Amino acid sequence: MAIIRGTKRLQGAMPKVGIRPVIDGRRRGVRELLEEQTMGMAKAVSELIQTNLRHANGMPVECVIGDSTIGGVAEVARCTEKFAREGVGVSITVTPCWCYSAEVIDMDPLLPKAIWGFNGSERPGAVFLASALASHNQKGLPAFGIYGKDVRDGDDEMIPDDVREKLLHFTRAALVVAEMKGKSYLSLGSVAMGIAGSIVDPHFFESYLGMRNEYVDMSEFVRRMEEEIYDPEEFVRALEWAKNNCREGFDNNALDKQASGKKKDQQWEVSVKMAIITRDLMVGNPRLAELGFQEEAEGHNAIVSGFQGQRQWTDHFPNGDFMEAILNSSFDWTGIRESYVLATENDSLNGVAMLFGHLLTGTAQIFADVRTYWSPGAVKRVTGQELSGPAAAGIIHLINSGAAALDGTGRQEREGRPVLKPFWEITEEEVKKCLEATSWRPASLGYFRGGGYSSQFVTRGGMPVTMSRLNLIKGLGPVLQIAEGYTVDLPPEVHQLLDERTDPTWPTTWFAPILTGEGAFTDVYSVMNNWGANHGAVSYGHIGAELITVASILRIPVSMHNVAKDKIFRPGTWAAFGTHDLEGSDYRACANLGPLYNRS
Repeated sequence: MAIIRGTKRLQGAMPKVGIRPVIDGRRRGVRELLEEQTMGMAKAVSELIQTNLRHANGMPVECVIGDSTIGGVAEVARCTEKFAREGVGVSITVTPCWCYSAEVIDMDPLLPKAIWGFNGSERPGAVFLASALASHNQKGLPAFGIYGKDVRDGDDEMIPDDVREKLLHFTRAALVVAEMKGKSYLSLGSVAMGIAGSIVDPHFFESYLGMRNEYVDMSEFVRRMEEEIYDPEEFVRALEWAKNNCREGFDNNALDKQASGKKKDQQWEVSVKMAIITRDLMVGNPRLAELGFQEEAEGHNAIVSGFQGQRQWTDHFPNGDFMEAILNSSFDWTGIRESYVLATENDSLNGVAMLFGHLLTGTAQIFADVRTYWSPGAVKRVTGQELSGPAAAGIIHLINSGAAALDGTGRQEREGRPVLKPFWEITEEEVKKCLEATSWRPASLGYFRGGGYSSQFVTRGGMPVTMSRLNLIKGLGPVLQIAEGYTVDLPPEVHQLLDERTDPTWPTTWFAPILTGEGAFTDVYSVMNNWGANHGAVSYGHIGAELITVASILRIPVSMHNVAKDKIFRPGTWAAFGTHDLEGSDYRACANLGPLYNRS
């Protein structure tokens, strides 16, 4: 299998991880004895991160180490200047010893920061950690404290397993924050059918995410199609690829309403052009400059986008389902590549949840309606069969109009089990299986008068997944919701009976959340009943703990989750707001600190 290398398609350098080796500044016998060990810790952390982590675009994560150990403010200044020059977006401080904490800490208020204080009895690295965290807390600069559970020997050069886990956990989450900064959310159209998430709020994006907002009217699609502002050669290739790989499914519309073959061909052409144009709008396309469209070639540097569609577009033109599904997937006519993040119905808040999941995992995301809670009793009444296994307590039907990534079929595998992989691990054979598991159903004309094609598949069961959602609450601000669980297989006849009760032309994921017996996770009904909106973003893996860490860096409280307490990792200052009611302390800490990018 050929190695798939990462490609940077957005403007701006990839954020690096800066590692600050801090030291006891006392010369003449103290500092000199600690130099090698302190710098060795920094090099070990750099090796750990660079060996294990990639950005979502497949590029390796790079680390930058201070030119010297840091024992005082002059060396802090030199390290700070180097980090700014090198494009550092995440800060990790390491030490095995006591240091003058308030003098050597990282004072940049916008850099996510962690401190690893070595737990050894010979030198008080853990004492420095406590002192440094106190300094951070007093100055309103939250930092994550990393402290190994077991005392190590002073000459131990190995990173303990629990420290290793926290270093990688923090770095994955912090890089999400760093990678969003300065990028754009591109709104393609405006508000879709009164959906709150498509009322795009620039204050949220600017103050909490450090992003900017870009807006394009949907008439831009018409202009670019009519004036041929796209690569015509690519369009021919893309249309041919769609004809060869996108199997048309059964047309559910009444016979007298169905489009003619010629009209369906035209709808395919428009659908493919929409996908190309949306990608060009998001990230630009140098080919357009060669064709004389220099302005359009630039794009909007959009790390995430959303398409309004309904109804002003879809009442007349083919829907955006092919465009959304194929761009959200990890492959298209150009080959295997990083998925784009494109929200249906311009639901910017679900788009952000998708973005969090994508940047954490490198995988494609499933956009879906949180459509229906099916209780065991209701399933028994409708189908005559009982739910079993992970589905025994009930299931949630996740389904939306054909915009979910085709990776969501679950036809990628690892050790014989269904997974969603980062694009650099996907094989050509797995792409073929995803495409074969998907049919493209002519759009239901009751929903989409202009026609189009919706992807239709059923997600394979047995995959650990995390559903998340961001909501905006007046007077409170953004709130994140998280539900870890599993995709489940239903007997074909059960699936068909349940699926036929909604729109069978759309992709389905049957989801069983993990229940804790408490709060919103008392039962499956409670999960559905407490979900804050009609949409959810589904990411592969149980990444709830990492999402909680991301949220804490951004000062976004988490209103419901089913993550075990021992996996939750937030800045040390959260403990000052209460250690018993962790949900309450999270709300208080976020309210006290305010948005990351709005420190007034």
